[in-house]
Amino acid sequence: MKITEIYKSLQGESYFSGLSCVFIRTAGCNLRCSYCDTKYAYGPGKTLSVPKIISEIKKYKIKLVEITGGEPLLQEDIGLLTDRLLKDGYSVLIETNGSLDISSLARKVVKIMDIKCPGSKMDGKNRWENIDHLTKNDEIKFVISDEFDYGWAKQKIKEYSLDKKTKISFSSAWESLPPVKLADWIVKDGLNVRFQIQLHKVLWPGKKRA
Repeated sequence: MKITEIYKSLQGESYFSGLSCVFIRTAGCNLRCSYCDTKYAYGPGKTLSVPKIISEIKKYKIKLVEITGGEPLLQEDIGLLTDRLLKDGYSVLIETNGSLDISSLARKVVKIMDIKCPGSKMDGKNRWENIDHLTKNDEIKFVISDEFDYGWAKQKIKEYSLDKKTKISFSSAWESLPPVKLADWIVKDGLNVRFQIQLHKVLWPGKKRA
């Protein structure tokens, strides 16, 4: 597998926010979102076997693992890795940009799937069929760049009955929309979503990661 980095930090962008977590950041991405803050993961990374990745993870003695990117589903052995982690007793999260088929992932893997809003410039890449493969244990994430994105996301929740299918979180594009504005909109509308803030950017400002 092509890996950019493996490290430990706090989970900062999901319903697992605040928990200690080991991150496996894969290399390469098929999208180019306007607000991307992990462009360093576009590169080729380094080749690591699944056993080597497992060996690296075990050093941290943390049982929550997130596979992120880049885009993890570009990796041919992603199923092999997630199955091995589950077998070894890890809780496994996978963060995906929502453009590739998630149906082959094990049901026990928690899918944190983006639905790209227009502000990302990648909304034409959303694979809407993926919604049918989400469960109540998974999560849809909308990154909101402006008020238009907010209204668009609300419409998609209604159109696809997303709040009846899985968990939903909204977060603001870090340099485009002040988080307090998004929070105010959610409270005003009584929207049934979880407001998210990138916890690692609050705790460790200026770092590309924690």
